[in-house]
Amino acid sequence: MTTQERPAEAPEHEVGRARTRREDARLVTGRTTWTDNIALPGMLHMTLLRSPMAHARIDRLDVAPAREMPGVVAAFSGRDLAAELGSLPCAWPVTEDIVLPDHPPLAVDEVRHVGDPVAVVIARDRYEAADALEAVEVDYTPLPPVLDMEAALAEGSPLVHTEKGTNRCFDWPLAAGDYDDARNRADVVVRRRFRQQRLIPNAMEPRAVVVTPPTASEEYTVHSATQVPHILRVMLAMVTGIPEQKLRVVAPDVGGGFGSKLQVYGEEALALVLARRLGRPVKWTESRSEGYQATHHGRDQIQDIEIAATSEGKLLGLKVDLLADMGAYLMLVTPGIPILGAFMYPAIYKMDSYAFHCTGVFTTKTPTDAYRGAGRPEATYAIERIMDELAAELGLDPVELRRRNWIGREEFPYTTVAGLTYDSGDYEAATDKALGLFDYRRLRDEQRERHDRDDPVRLGIGVSTYTEMCGLAPSRVLRDLRYAAGGWEAASIRMLPTGKVEVVTGTSPHGQGHVTSWSQIAADVLGVPFEDVEVAHGDTRIAPQGMDTYGSRSLVVGGVAVHHAARKVVEKARRVAAHLLEANEDDLEFSGGAFTVRGSPEARKTIQEVAFEAFSSHDLPDGMEPTINAEHVLDPDNFSYPHGTHLCAAEVDTETGRVRIRSYVCVDDVGKVINPMIVEGQVHGGLAQGIAQALYEEAVYDTDGNLVSGTLADYLVPSPPDLPDFVTDRTETPATSNPLGVKGVGEAGTIASTPAVVNAVVDALRPLGVTGIDMPCTPERVWRAVQEARRGAPEASGTEGGTA
Repeated sequence: MTTQERPAEAPEHEVGRARTRREDARLVTGRTTWTDNIALPGMLHMTLLRSPMAHARIDRLDVAPAREMPGVVAAFSGRDLAAELGSLPCAWPVTEDIVLPDHPPLAVDEVRHVGDPVAVVIARDRYEAADALEAVEVDYTPLPPVLDMEAALAEGSPLVHTEKGTNRCFDWPLAAGDYDDARNRADVVVRRRFRQQRLIPNAMEPRAVVVTPPTASEEYTVHSATQVPHILRVMLAMVTGIPEQKLRVVAPDVGGGFGSKLQVYGEEALALVLARRLGRPVKWTESRSEGYQATHHGRDQIQDIEIAATSEGKLLGLKVDLLADMGAYLMLVTPGIPILGAFMYPAIYKMDSYAFHCTGVFTTKTPTDAYRGAGRPEATYAIERIMDELAAELGLDPVELRRRNWIGREEFPYTTVAGLTYDSGDYEAATDKALGLFDYRRLRDEQRERHDRDDPVRLGIGVSTYTEMCGLAPSRVLRDLRYAAGGWEAASIRMLPTGKVEVVTGTSPHGQGHVTSWSQIAADVLGVPFEDVEVAHGDTRIAPQGMDTYGSRSLVVGGVAVHHAARKVVEKARRVAAHLLEANEDDLEFSGGAFTVRGSPEARKTIQEVAFEAFSSHDLPDGMEPTINAEHVLDPDNFSYPHGTHLCAAEVDTETGRVRIRSYVCVDDVGKVINPMIVEGQVHGGLAQGIAQALYEEAVYDTDGNLVSGTLADYLVPSPPDLPDFVTDRTETPATSNPLGVKGVGEAGTIASTPAVVNAVVDALRPLGVTGIDMPCTPERVWRAVQEARRGAPEASGTEGGTA
């Protein structure tokens, strides 16, 4: 994939250098410690029997025959373990009256989605355990599945949780200004219904857990393929009753997550309880098809969007009515995902009023939760799609409509109608650079020429000018949103006697390049060689404080915490250096890792020399502790707001429905860049996932609630040949909310790319009467939309449509 050339940074600065990731050599040579690689003496293997039915009552369950199978050590039903296991946690009850059903790690009386576990078998190896599952005897009475959100809310609908009396989980509103007044004043009002299809995360590494019971340390050790070792430790203590101080959680090498490992799963709690009961290590690793049923899903929303504007294209107001599928249970942050998106529907645009309402709905499907972007891709898709529809209604170029409404560079900081304060941005610069790289006008000319000759392969141009809120952190904001935890992050710096540096971080990477980037940050502040810095993470014994990795928070919270901790080390070292140099602290200058006396450069102490003096403690200032180590816990005051412009040119064959992305250009502004190579990798990966939602991926259930796209043969994940070359570039508007000026990049590509691609497909077909296609835009869906448009059928807009 191609990248625009950029001038190299000066070699004396680590921040800004395109360092090869330090992590990669170990990973690509197989010298890794995946959870599934762990093998311990006496280890047992756990397998789960899962419900084949979407909704049923468990009439009889007998695990005794499984206990007689070869190699089987134990087998249990949900009722057998109910006294030892609490309900799995939901940490984000978004309203005071939210419906919170129990979520047992093993179903006891009723199953509520295909894949709901009902029994567990433990054997000497995983194959014996899997074979023994067939011996478990279960009798079910089928109950009606609940699959459609609107039908689920209708009076008389079957209930997912009968004892709750409703399938409505919550109602959550947000309003600013008077939308009804804006609508009445508008010259044009455009309405559309957009469908966010259900998606299945596909991390390369399956979920896995290994639990070691107490030995001499009297401590349970839980190895898990998780994004959140610190959160998992707290929640496992709550679910199992094991004291938190007796739990050590380790996230070893983790092969991707995309939000699916931001979770506390029943398998982790079960493995812990079974290790306690059996007194032996217990291991579980999911199969890929098992993960499709049991690892949480993403998206699955119905978005009814209405936008009001003047005839000149000035936005007056936006109204969003959202139905969000919770699935069968509330996982760790399930209800909060659509609420995160609530603040991003107004995006980069100025308007007078905004009305948002979200209804969470229970269905008999796999629970939903965070998936890369977590609420913000859904919001960006809706606003960028409706902006294109409004542009078409007004006869304006889509870019021109956006120019007339976005926040100008001179207006920052800017408080949006949704209540967020954007600290910095330059939408004009990013868009102008993207248009130039894309050759926008030439492509528009080609588009018109193809239309004039009635070319069966039409050209469409899609635009997405996005921003996002990332760095999920301000604890007071999370409090106001009823999130149970804070958003701070911890880091510590240890200067060793030999002059080497250890960085301990509370963030837990799973492919983001923390070790490399954190080394660069620390090396720059301390003035030590990059190679002399080591980074420790992912182990609650080594890094006891942390809030982990999700929501593009690692750099803007965790990385900035590393910066602050390193600055504290320098200030501690300054006191020692001043004492050793017999100078006033205010007269010392620190540069290149050394303290010098202003006006006397020959008087010099390196920070490594100071570290050894602190270790020996032979000559320290009176009253000073013999260390220059430091730690910092950061709780930012605001989110960070990366932004950018993504442009897609797509060729759409009206005779076959095939969509081919011909060119894709994105210019992102993620503030100051620590490592350009890592940023490029994050953007490329994000683009792949966003394009996948637009064109390829969808979790499909049949009328009985069976997941019919339950394997990689049925659920289409694009590979490199399915993706175009990307042209990527950046503008740089530093954040004002942190001293590094960084914003965040982990989710930006996914958030921006989906509407750019779908806008291109619709733009290609709009002259034929197509105004919308449900995602993914498969050849069949595109072909049907063309045929229906030619017949003048309203279905040409899919679920989308409506202009007043």
